[in-house]
Amino acid sequence: MYFDIFVLIVVAFTGSMIAVVVKKYRHAFLVSEGYAGLLYHQGKFVEVLGAGRHIRWGRYFTLSFQDLRKTAQLVAGQEVLTADNVALKLSLLITYQVTDPAKATHETQNWQGDLYNAAQLALRAAVSGIAVEALLSQRIEIGAQLLARVQSEADKIGIHVHSVEVKDVMFPAELKRAFADVLKAKQEGQAALERARGESAALRNLANAAKLLEGNPALMNLRLMQSLSAAHNAGNTLVLGMPGGFVPLKNGKSSPAPDTAAEI
Repeated sequence: MYFDIFVLIVVAFTGSMIAVVVKKYRHAFLVSEGYAGLLYHQGKFVEVLGAGRHIRWGRYFTLSFQDLRKTAQLVAGQEVLTADNVALKLSLLITYQVTDPAKATHETQNWQGDLYNAAQLALRAAVSGIAVEALLSQRIEIGAQLLARVQSEADKIGIHVHSVEVKDVMFPAELKRAFADVLKAKQEGQAALERARGESAALRNLANAAKLLEGNPALMNLRLMQSLSAAHNAGNTLVLGMPGGFVPLKNGKSSPAPDTAAEI
């Protein structure tokens, strides 16, 4: 009987010791979807843990997390000089994603700052070779140049850049007024050109009509009748100079009267 009690005490003690050992040396790590876990043992990097639950045995393990989701960063208000020495302010929108969390964490102290600085330098290098007038029409091409420049630097720190786009272009006030004057002059010139084209077309139509009437006198009478009918239907009074009749003379003879006006 005493032996059984002793065995139970030993088993209980052993079980409690095992529980203590398991609690002390067994570590469970949970990594959420969209993140990577960087596992360290006594400060030394061991491995990258993917999403899920991970069990590690031992002591002095630590885990840090790195976001792997796609995100965007705004590079705002960068003042740069164009090829024709015009100072502009441009903002960029960078879309990127961490592809190598270990390199992004260990190769640089602040990879977000390095990416920001790379975008600034790439913007200055790209815009410095472009004139201000071409800048607005080549925004897509500039974005492609920036992407190539920034990606080469981002690869060094484990970052993949999906796109670099020129978001805003801010001109100085005097340059805005100059562009507005140029645009106004272009619009006025276009309007004058359209008016001249319309007048030329009208003159050509009149010349063609004159030639047609000259070769077909009957059309003149038809056109006259149409005008008379239109004036009558509109309630207007049309006065035409027409050859008059004969005016009787005192001696009983008559003579042709001068041209008189007929009211319709």
